[in-house]
Amino acid sequence: MELEILPLSQKAVAKHQVVIQRLDFILSGLALKRADGSWLESEDWAAFFSVEKKRLKARAEGVPAGKYQAVRFDVGLPAAVNEADVNQLPPGHDLHPDVCGLHWGWQGGYVFMALEGRWGQGKEGQGGFAYHLARTPNVVKVEVPVEFQGGGPMTLKLELDKERILKGIDFDIHGTSTHSRDGDELVPLLKTNLAEAFSLKSVHYDTYQTETVAENDKAEERPQGTQPYPVAITNRFPQARFPADNPLTEEGVTLGEKLFHDTRLSINNSQSCASCHDRSFAFSDPRKFSLGAEGQTGNRHSMPLFNLAWEQTFFWDGRAGSLREQVLMPIQDRHEMNETLERVVEKITDQKDGFAAAFGTSEITPERIAKALEQYLLTLVSQESRFDKAARKAGEMTEEEKRGLQLFVTEFDPSRGLRGADCFHCHGGTLFTDHQFKNNGLDLNPADLGRMIVTGDPADRGKFKTPSLRNIAVTAPYMHDGRFSTLEEVVEHYSQGVKRSSTLDPNLAKHPETGLQLTEAEKHALVAFLKTLTDEEFISAPAKTEIAQRP
Repeated sequence: MELEILPLSQKAVAKHQVVIQRLDFILSGLALKRADGSWLESEDWAAFFSVEKKRLKARAEGVPAGKYQAVRFDVGLPAAVNEADVNQLPPGHDLHPDVCGLHWGWQGGYVFMALEGRWGQGKEGQGGFAYHLARTPNVVKVEVPVEFQGGGPMTLKLELDKERILKGIDFDIHGTSTHSRDGDELVPLLKTNLAEAFSLKSVHYDTYQTETVAENDKAEERPQGTQPYPVAITNRFPQARFPADNPLTEEGVTLGEKLFHDTRLSINNSQSCASCHDRSFAFSDPRKFSLGAEGQTGNRHSMPLFNLAWEQTFFWDGRAGSLREQVLMPIQDRHEMNETLERVVEKITDQKDGFAAAFGTSEITPERIAKALEQYLLTLVSQESRFDKAARKAGEMTEEEKRGLQLFVTEFDPSRGLRGADCFHCHGGTLFTDHQFKNNGLDLNPADLGRMIVTGDPADRGKFKTPSLRNIAVTAPYMHDGRFSTLEEVVEHYSQGVKRSSTLDPNLAKHPETGLQLTEAEKHALVAFLKTLTDEEFISAPAKTEIAQRP
């Protein structure tokens, strides 16, 4: 089980303008209330949380199966732990002084909660405050009602209301510091407030990774006044990389979504990005070829848009090296929206408030348009299919679907007694793509040689990007040119329709010229498994913002 605590955004506190600069705390004594009212209590569990350092998660292993109806924990530590020799703790331990920075070396014991900041009007004359809750008699017990089923991976998300901790406190009356000394009248008020500051946000039957950027990338600070946008990505996925120079914010994502649905990005104000990337089709287009703003017919099928944080190149031929580069290309493409970036900037001046909220100033530029669209698209994460739930033991697949999965991940090598569909070489892993360019044995249109058009290398002739098979049941038609209308046709192609050429992928070329010759039952099982990859929650999720569609 993973416990995650999300701080609520801050507003003014009472009559004071308060800026909280540090909120660190230690939790211990995690316990879960069973359905019969008894408590399952942890042994030696303690965790350090820091809002400033974005250290907001802690693990608790081995939660037994069963129904639970509440979670309980202490803000603080039991006396035996609080008074123990910290020098015996291993490096990296949550209670190690170099990790949490909350050990009172000069007095002994830990600070259970450190709440620090500034208060007053304006930068001139602002005062500071430092409230430190400590000492074993001041441990605060917190209980939050929550119904959930144990026995598998899960995340309990709680919200922490920072303002609630300061409720009823007046700096002029109560003072600006406390170190939990005997007789301090502020301590009981802080304890009462803290006990009531936690509430349930959600229960998810999965665990999630922390947002990261690439090693050695220097992450830019979020524009002043913006709030970070939390992207929940399962730990079953590879660690995601987000752009260091474009941190995701609530305001940036909101602006990006509005631009994604804004028809003014096209030459005649008739077409938006969403026109060819419909959420109900996993942000793809059910047409073989999308039509441009002026009725132009495209020459490739519209690719779906999800799980883009793991992509390194974009489009079927990989001609865009980043998502930020990709999002501006359809706007200018004569087969698509056929507009200039200069005119787009002129047409969306009514969005200046949105740009100011997202970037700090109201200036509208092509780069900022690209950054906003990039932020929104990076939030489109698909990870809640029936297959995912079965993988977490939170659901079941049918016997036919399980047989399809077995075929999917098994080599075709009859000489060794292996009879599989051999799909996993290109579509393996939890993302169901290798992100590579492959010749998959299609009859080539001489006018579209795939990756070779970009690289000029004959070895790339007929190679196209391997699409993810997630949501494949709703992204028909299939292949770069939309030649197949059904999953059955796709399976039939790989079973006995592959065309040989000098650039055919080796994992297909190794098969007999007669193909895999899958039985009808095997084909049905494969299709049944592929349908378990549909993320109904993702394709039916409401828009994050209210979008006004323009005529």
